[in-house]
Amino acid sequence: MQNQDLIVLKRLLQWRQAAQRAVLVTVTRTWGSSPRPVGSIMAMCETGQVVGSVSGGCIEDDLIASFTRPEPETGKPKMAMEGLPQKLRYGITADEAHRFGLPCGGTLELVLEFNPDPVLLQELVQVLDAGKLMLRKLNLTNGKVRLEPAETASALSITDQELVNCFGPSYRMLLIGASQLGEYVATMAVFNGFSVTVCDPRQEYASGWTMSNVQQVHDWPDDAVRAFKPDRRTCILALTHDPKLDDSALMEALETDAFYIGAIGSRKNSAARKKRMMEHFGKTEEELARLRGPIGIYIGSKTPAEIAVSIMAEVIAVKNAVQLPKETDIALAKARQETS
Repeated sequence: MQNQDLIVLKRLLQWRQAAQRAVLVTVTRTWGSSPRPVGSIMAMCETGQVVGSVSGGCIEDDLIASFTRPEPETGKPKMAMEGLPQKLRYGITADEAHRFGLPCGGTLELVLEFNPDPVLLQELVQVLDAGKLMLRKLNLTNGKVRLEPAETASALSITDQELVNCFGPSYRMLLIGASQLGEYVATMAVFNGFSVTVCDPRQEYASGWTMSNVQQVHDWPDDAVRAFKPDRRTCILALTHDPKLDDSALMEALETDAFYIGAIGSRKNSAARKKRMMEHFGKTEEELARLRGPIGIYIGSKTPAEIAVSIMAEVIAVKNAVQLPKETDIALAKARQETS
């Protein structure tokens, strides 16, 4: 599955290459609660077709009406799909928030960019397809766009003169272990926009893998981690329950910038893993602080599907820099159960 931004940009490129007028809409600021985060994009064609999202749907409907439905008095749409970039705000008053389906008190600011240059769009899409990061800089005073390579991902920034949005590849997940649990985790990860690779050198497990939209590798796990070249948009999960496989991958993963590194296992197994790594591989408590285990959040999960939900919830929380409450920590929750 491609990330949503790339889907939007590719559809926008198709419209512009067909000489159709189109607008690229970017969420640039939010106040209070808002349905979509800053940096979210959507594109709309002169035909009224829309790809992407900036709200729960009501603002999209208003934009479609404004640009494509003729006003009774003039016979023309209220807004023309041309000109210099414009800023719009929705949800400033309680009535507007209710009208546009925004949460109570929610307000968002949008920048509308008309008829983006298809040549620059194609260049951007090609770079993103190659797995690279790119800054797209829109001059808000004259509508001109510049593309600049980026080494690291950055948040959207905006001034009175310029909008800078960073586009890049999907978040990536490397799974060690082609198990039933791995398939559930991979399914949920793909659904959430991750690009997933599964590694398992055991032929009996790898041959049973059924997902077609996940890349498979059969190297030894530490080699697979090195070849994967994890970065800050990467998570690595060891799911085999086999120390020979999991430990080698985790040792290599801890040398990378992966935002999430974890392994399946009970509290006892997780403690034993850290003890092995300190006694046999010279790792310190500080070096192992990034290693998560038992992984997931506590939801009383029992089945592989439920465990996968638990794991993905924690991965997404870490990705989004959300501090989870202590009550969701599996080790703490089970310790409390034993003492209650």
